[in-house]
This record gives sequence, C-alpha cells and structure tokens, in this order.
Amino acid sequence: MEKRDTLWELFQKKNIGRRDFLKTCVALTSMMGLSTEFLPQVIEAADKKPLLPVIWLHGHECTGCDESFIRSQSPLASDLVLNMIALEYMDVLAAAAGEPLEHHLEETIKKYAGQYVLIFEGAVPTAENGIYCMVGGKPILETLKHVAQNAAAIIENGSCAAWGGIQAARPNPTKSVAVSEVISGKPIIKVPGCPPIPEVLTGTIMHYVLFGQLPPVDNQGRPKQFFGNRIHDTCYRRPFFDSGMFVEKFDDMASKAGWCLYKVGCRGPEAYNSCGNMRWWNGMSYPIQSGAPCVACAANNFWDNDPFYERLPNIPVPNTIANADKVGAILAGVTTAGVVAHGIASYVQHKMHESKAEHSPEGTDEHKPERGQDNE
Repeated sequence: MEKRDTLWELFQKKNIGRRDFLKTCVALTSMMGLSTEFLPQVIEAADKKPLLPVIWLHGHECTGCDESFIRSQSPLASDLVLNMIALEYMDVLAAAAGEPLEHHLEETIKKYAGQYVLIFEGAVPTAENGIYCMVGGKPILETLKHVAQNAAAIIENGSCAAWGGIQAARPNPTKSVAVSEVISGKPIIKVPGCPPIPEVLTGTIMHYVLFGQLPPVDNQGRPKQFFGNRIHDTCYRRPFFDSGMFVEKFDDMASKAGWCLYKVGCRGPEAYNSCGNMRWWNGMSYPIQSGAPCVACAANNFWDNDPFYERLPNIPVPNTIANADKVGAILAGVTTAGVVAHGIASYVQHKMHESKAEHSPEGTDEHKPERGQDNE
C-alpha cells in the first residue's frame, strides 16, 4: 500500500516551519467548532494521520455548492484541496476530463478501497433507472452505488444531496431523492444548505481528516457544532423582534431601518444553521443582513414551504404561543406598566425625602454649614 503524507510531512516538504504548522492547527480547531481543550489532539492527528483520499461526485444540481466551497476562507479552499486532503476525483476542478478522468476514478476506488470519503453533491434522480442525470455515459445513480460500496464514509453536501433539493419539489417528475434514500449501511452525514456555508463543509471534512470519524450529529444527521442554534437565536435583528418592531413591506421605513423580517416571511424562528454567527464570505454578510428573510434553505422540503414571503402563523415564546401582533402589544403593555410603576415609586420616594427634611434639624438652613466652612 502506498504511503500517504501527513499534514506535518507535507509542511516539511514545502519548507514550512513548525510554528506555522501549530498556527494552522489552532485555526483548524477553531474552524471545526472545537474548544481549545482539543488542540493537543488536533496537533497529534495532524502529525501522524495521513492525508484523506476524497472522491467528489456531482448529481442532479446547479453546482452552486461548489461555488460556495471555493470561497471558503478558513481554511482557503485551495489549502484544503492541495494541502489537507488528497482530492482524487472531482469533475468540476479536475485538470483531466473524459475517459482518462473516469479511468482514474476506477483506479482510486481500487487503490483506496475502504479508506476514501465520498462527498456527493446534488440529488439522485431515480425515475426510469436514473437517465435524467448521466455522467461519463452512466446514470449517476449507478455511479453513486458503485463508488459508495467501498467508501469509508459519505458526506451529503447541500440540500439536494441531503433532502432531494429543488429537483424533488412537487411534482418531482424525475423522482429525485437524497443520497441516504439510495445508500444504506454506511456512515452518512448531512451538510444541508442551498448552498451550504463553505466553512461548515470544510469543518466537517477536516474533522474526519483529523479524527478518522464523522463529527457528532443531531437527530437529522447534521453536524451538531454547526446546526445547534436557530437562526433566530443568533440574529442581530432579534432585539427588534423582542420589541415587536417588524417590517411590514420590503419598501417601508422599517425595512430601511433594519427591523425584524418575521412578518415578511423570515423562517429564522424554525431554521437551524450557522448563518447568524459564521455568516458568509469570511463573516461579511448573510441573507438577513442583506435585507432578505431566511427561507430555511437547510431544512427538508423548504422548496415546497411556499409562499416564501408569507409570515409563519405563530412563533414560540416562553410558556405559550403568540403571534407577532400580540408580541408587540404585550411588550408595549409591559413597558407602559413598568414606566407607571417607576413613576409611582419615584413620587413616593420624593415625598418621603421631603417629610424627613421637614422634621429633621439638619434640614433647616441655620444648621447647614456655610460654603467653605468645615463640617465638624
């Protein structure tokens, strides 16, 4: 079996010092959503574990997930592809094409059987034996089953691979489905999103590279460290929601002022993703920040949850369910009651001070020390 370089060995070959290697390990630990307690384990894995062979297939899709991936900033997509994994097959980025590339795919499957990770992007059309998506002269359905057979693990990249995506929208004439509906008996993790945040994908890949296993997942099979919070909980517009201040139309003054987008269809209260804290393009922005309500693009069947710009019927608040209109009214009532209570308390306190001043000898002018006089 051919020996593969570790990350540290690759750094040495490129004359990159130990200090830069350790800085890279620190960055990788943070990027994977791990605490600093895991840093020694990350360094040890980068020292000893060989680079991971990866086969990246594309099914029924728009290639938007690739467009997102190549804009990863932490790490750069180029660093991941060239220095942190052994990307053996990916028809979008490959220098080769046609028969030579397909021949290399077969060689990779044999050479790294049981060792490589399969990343699959796009839905899997199953109608009429999969003829609606052909790659290399074969239905992608057939290629997926063939490559998955010897894969160590599978990453479903994007909502199309994870849930079926836009192609599976009703009436779904191509009978497109998720990878996990075709493949079973393999470790599979979902990285949904239309497209996914690039650092979520690279973080998931690097977790397997360094620890030899997929990261912990939630009840829907998504990595917990990236899908543990609602968009609503990390949204910078949350204070406007809590204050009952909502955009009613996309061209009103509330919209220009950046108020909450709940009433114009934002799915943030029910969507789980890292958009609010990681954002896109190295933390620059995300849809809500640009004025567009969240459509919950990482959720199953989001494409059929239309109309996108109609508000959700109700939202969860502590111990009850209330609609957005009541939230504003309730909060306004609480605020008014608080102001009244504060006014009454201030009035009573003022009267008490006046009463004390009248009955205390220290309250008369003759007992007050003159300016500049010592108070003995």
